Amino acid sequence: METLVKNAVCEIDRAYLFNHIHLKETASYAKKVDKLIEEALAIGKPQIAYKLAYVDEKGDDYVVIDGIKFTSKILPINLADSNRVAAFVVTSGTELEEWSKAFDDAFGKLVADGIKEEILRSATLKLFPDISEEFDFGKTAMMNPGSLPEWPLEEQKPLFKLLGDVKGLIGVELSESCLMEPIKSESGFYFPTESNYANCQLCLHEKCPDRKAPFDKDLYENKYQLSK
Repeated sequence: METLVKNAVCEIDRAYLFNHIHLKETASYAKKVDKLIEEALAIGKPQIAYKLAYVDEKGDDYVVIDGIKFTSKILPINLADSNRVAAFVVTSGTELEEWSKAFDDAFGKLVADGIKEEILRSATLKLFPDISEEFDFGKTAMMNPGSLPEWPLEEQKPLFKLLGDVKGLIGVELSESCLMEPIKSESGFYFPTESNYANCQLCLHEKCPDRKAPFDKDLYENKYQLSK
């Protein structure tokens, strides 16, 4: 299947943004933040490049998808009951990245960075349910290269290879260290599953401010047979 592109509505949850960047909505600087929000909404063009791909082979520590090998001990376990994934790269967009580079003061950088992150979050919340419905996935989970040592950041390379010309499609490219540019981008596999898997369940950084689920020792040691 070819790689598809979907545009997302550029939206910002104002209350969520203020809370996330630890600013008060009633403070004197709120009007300045609102002005930057207005600018960003006029400029932003969040997008996703995605592709329905099929599992060809599974091993103890690898999965072959559409002829491309992905190395991870966790992947074959999570895909044990599924033979398809939606590979994706979603981004807040190159337009916002260029806009944010104009800020040289600490406050402006803080707010611009928070705005880009919030637009990415909002786009993700809207796009993934659409993709799930499009491919009839039902209940889903997600994995992201670099979120866990067991699927390292270097796995971005085969993921981008699977998707093809990601830069040409949505403007996202990999650096030599496998970081994405624009930096407010997310990549990974979105797949059907009956489990309640979340990356955070296997993450040892228990004080992470972005944690979405508590660390699950039983899953970590028994189902995935990992060790600290």
